[in-house]
Amino acid sequence: MQRAAAKRAPERRFRAQQKSGPMAPSAVPVTAIPITEVLVVADIWQSEPRAEAVIQRAIEAACMMVDGLMVDRLTGGSGLGAAELAIMLTDDAGIRTLNSNWRGIDKPTNVLSFPALPPSGRSGPDDAPRMLGDIAIAFQTTLSEAREEQKPFDHHLSHLAVHGFLHLIGYDHETDDEAVAMETLEQNILAQLGIPDPYADRERTD
Repeated sequence: MQRAAAKRAPERRFRAQQKSGPMAPSAVPVTAIPITEVLVVADIWQSEPRAEAVIQRAIEAACMMVDGLMVDRLTGGSGLGAAELAIMLTDDAGIRTLNSNWRGIDKPTNVLSFPALPPSGRSGPDDAPRMLGDIAIAFQTTLSEAREEQKPFDHHLSHLAVHGFLHLIGYDHETDDEAVAMETLEQNILAQLGIPDPYADRERTD
């Protein structure tokens, strides 16, 4: 699970922009659920017809949980307002290309996040929704991890969507404290969806 400084943009709506640096969560209310556009760019995802609905539900739960904690990267502190993000459902070959191009790591991964640049000025109420950023999720890696960890595919996909979304709004795991904060929030969001703690097995084996 990684955040890229400036992620890949092979599709019309999937555009990458560089993030200026990690931001600490602050008390800013969520005033709307972002519009989440799911782009299926690999045919292999057709075997999971519920993927889009699973992702939409996970993003909505994440938004509700971070109410009061959201980093407002869009309007300088006035709430999330009208915003959108794009999620690209790709395969291992596609995400490997993205990983290589933007992170210099020539191998597939499960999810990559590409936060959008903060706006240069304040926007009016009639402006089009602003981009939070983009997320890419690879099918084969997601499936193999779910099987290895003996989790339902939908549960693992929900986790990856939540993880990617939290990167878009400023959360990271570069330090131990950041990792604890981000993982705790993921656990709480997933619990609202009825999904068990995704880190429980790891904690038991440490």
